[in-house]
Amino acid sequence: MSIPSDMSGDELAKKLTRYGYRTTRQKGSHIRLTTNKGGTHHITIPKHSPLKVGTLNGILNDIAGHQKISKKQVMEELFHK
Repeated sequence: MSIPSDMSGDELAKKLTRYGYRTTRQKGSHIRLTTNKGGTHHITIPKHSPLKVGTLNGILNDIAGHQKISKKQVMEELFHK
């Protein structure tokens, strides 16, 4: 499974509600999301369209680490359901 190359920051932010993330702040071209599921966790997503594949990969790794699941599982849940 490959990382989508056409995902925007806004689309990703909407998909992350699945893990309890919500927008807590936006400053300029960056969106700050926070979840309290499994402990407090913050991520910052650039509000770009599309996100660079490396940036999206790093965000997915960060989420997978916090949720204690594999990046593959995160990708399946976000992009294939």
